[in-house]
Amino acid sequence: MESSLASIQVLVTKLKEEMFSKTRKHHLQSFVSPSAYDTAWLAMIPHAMEHDSPLFKGCLEWVLNNQKEGGYWGESFNDHPTIDALPATIASMVVLRKWGMGVDNIEKGFKFIHENIEDILHGHQHHLPRWFIIVFPASIELAESCGLEFKFSDHQKSLISQISHLRKKVIAMEDSAIDKWQYPPLLAYLETSPFAEHNIDQETITKHLSEDGSLFQSPSATAQAYIYTGNHKCLEYLTSLVQKCPDGVPQKYPMDEELVELSMVDQVQKLGLSEYFIEEVEGVLRKVYRSYTEQELLQDHKNFTAEKLYKDSLAFRLFRLHGYNISPRTFCWFLYYEEILDHLENNCGQFTSLLYSVYKATDLMFFGENEVDEARSFSKKMLQKISTMKHIVVDKIVILPNLSKVIEKELCIPWIARLDHLDHRTWIEENKEGPLWTGKSSFYRLSCIHNMELMQLALENYAFRQTIYQKELNELKRWSKRWGLTEMGFGREKTTYCYFAIAASTSLPHDSMIRMLVAKSAIVITVADDFFDMRGSLDELHILIEAIRRWDGYGLSGPSKVIFDVLDDLVRETTRTLLLHGNVDVTEDFRDLWRETFNSWLTETTWGKSGYIPSVDEYLETGMISIATHILVLTSSCFLNPSLPRIKLKPQKYENITQSLMATARLLNDIQSYQKEQEEGKMNLVLLHFKENPAASMDDSIALVEQILERKRKELLKHVFTDDNSDFPKQWKYLHFSCFKVFQMLFNSSNLYDTDAELQLDIEKAIYIPPRHELKKYSKPETTLHPLSQLGNLMINTGYVQTPSRSPVHGCMSNIFHPRQKKSVRNVNSELFRSPKFSLCFI
Repeated sequence: MESSLASIQVLVTKLKEEMFSKTRKHHLQSFVSPSAYDTAWLAMIPHAMEHDSPLFKGCLEWVLNNQKEGGYWGESFNDHPTIDALPATIASMVVLRKWGMGVDNIEKGFKFIHENIEDILHGHQHHLPRWFIIVFPASIELAESCGLEFKFSDHQKSLISQISHLRKKVIAMEDSAIDKWQYPPLLAYLETSPFAEHNIDQETITKHLSEDGSLFQSPSATAQAYIYTGNHKCLEYLTSLVQKCPDGVPQKYPMDEELVELSMVDQVQKLGLSEYFIEEVEGVLRKVYRSYTEQELLQDHKNFTAEKLYKDSLAFRLFRLHGYNISPRTFCWFLYYEEILDHLENNCGQFTSLLYSVYKATDLMFFGENEVDEARSFSKKMLQKISTMKHIVVDKIVILPNLSKVIEKELCIPWIARLDHLDHRTWIEENKEGPLWTGKSSFYRLSCIHNMELMQLALENYAFRQTIYQKELNELKRWSKRWGLTEMGFGREKTTYCYFAIAASTSLPHDSMIRMLVAKSAIVITVADDFFDMRGSLDELHILIEAIRRWDGYGLSGPSKVIFDVLDDLVRETTRTLLLHGNVDVTEDFRDLWRETFNSWLTETTWGKSGYIPSVDEYLETGMISIATHILVLTSSCFLNPSLPRIKLKPQKYENITQSLMATARLLNDIQSYQKEQEEGKMNLVLLHFKENPAASMDDSIALVEQILERKRKELLKHVFTDDNSDFPKQWKYLHFSCFKVFQMLFNSSNLYDTDAELQLDIEKAIYIPPRHELKKYSKPETTLHPLSQLGNLMINTGYVQTPSRSPVHGCMSNIFHPRQKKSVRNVNSELFRSPKFSLCFI
């Protein structure tokens, strides 16, 4: 274990220096993958004095040395070339032909184009991106003008002809039907434009140059602008670009630095690595947060770009997660523009990742935030619409691996009902290459040079956690057996369930004391609660309550004695450890928490046996205590902050955040357990409302409790994720939230805690089974399929997701259906991919 931790620390130190050092701001472009298309265009510029050689020789060398094994240039996704490989490959062949180099490379390029053009185009038969429609025909025309002769079949020529026809439509629509904010203007594609045909002259080009000398921050368009005008500002821009990006230029320069940094933070969090980069993540968020607060009052959102809304929603989510006070207006602004809403709705397939980002941002909704609620309703409606679409189109923002499956799971099991540890595993297994972003005329990746190291760290960290979890669970099982808790003869034996829940819900890998205390307390609570519900007579229960009041087990026998003895030992062991850590003696405080809880169980049992019907207020006052979540968080939180005021442990004086947790846990339990408790003659808030409202149906009563739960849930989120200037540390708040997520997971759509094997696969994945992932360098893509492809790949060259056998994750059949909702996911006939029938349309 020590060697594993040492290896992790070496990787962490390396990545901190490379990704988050103070000098990184000067090299942020190195986090963006190079664009073969744009690099080829810079390599086409001739030297002013030596006309038979390129101005940027490094760009030419990059093109010569970076052809993929399949014979193409450009990006790949799940080992398949993306659609941008077609124009990128042709542009690279053109520049090599121009300078009389790479004969073999050109031949391989020809072979790739001829063998793959139909498959790649067929994969987008129902929608081709606007940028591709503009760039691809122009690339072929350029190649043919340079003497590169393609031997296209009649069918291939027909496809190319259709795309050329569409290009004419796009050009004709430029000044009429297409609003400027929806797409980059045609001038951004200057490298594709016949100047005379479109009345583009030097004055027009110069007029549209940015202050940095670029044409819409596009290297390829600026290269053509310089070739055509010789403008010195264009040259300065291009020279600066090559100096900062000597290993191939990006598709856009400069990139949005804030988006790059936020994406880095997002990737680190999704891989479960935040604990190693706490200061670095906070540094990035503080800087970006200052930018947002400074610009908030100055924002003009009329010039909408999809990338901006994606960034704003990502920023909102990250700010909220880290406790920043951020206004919903920072990303909900799009709701006030009917034109934007109409465009998103009419073209939702092109904005899947954007709508998913908006939907994820709304996870962090506080009570009363109507704008966020509206954004959630809109984005959810669009995602549901996308899930029913027969044809998947290329996303205009970012292509996420298995996004359709991710969205399916997101809509079936919300974020708050999933455990962090398993979410990290999913991201590790399904992101061997990372997201693919859509640029002006090519795809690109963020942080590509660090993907392998980040993934290696994520794998080692997950394995390290599993090693710890296995040892702790074995110890916990021995503890349960030693005290006789596994052989009580009644109720539920939940040793493994209890440990899995706390281990998989938190990011505290080294805080063994907290995990073990929470798990032991949960086991005792389960056994004692079952004793009150199922086994003990009222006389036995009163005797046990009296012993706990005295905190003296004299005279107890049977299950009562076991329960008291293990409880007494747990309190003694915990408070003794706290004293060794320099804390004050909280023995009586802990005992009072347990006394209060046992009294609540006795009250509920007495109600049930006597047939007494309490009022709603009376029931909730007792029920919030009997659910016992306060014991789990308050006793264990003393190890997070030994200086927490003792008043926080006093019964009936709990903080608002603790009360919100107690209420949400009780309501979740009541919604899923009312049928069982009705059969057992126990009271429940759903049943209580039903009895007090004869005109209401059971569904009405459930809906009312769900409405109360939703409000309490949002209140809890605000307590957890708001900087309220209290003396509570963030980890104390997050422990409350982890406990809430456990209850949300257990009672999301059924009562999983009362099942025997429903969570077994999740437990295996969390504790025993290593993640399946193949470490793979970005610069050397493999041609063989990764084993994960057997579980379903996003085929970029087909645009479909294949979903084979079941694979339950977090209680959800993630590839096929939710086991409790039986929601089907469409399977795709692979014969469709090879169909010669083909039609093109442009939206």
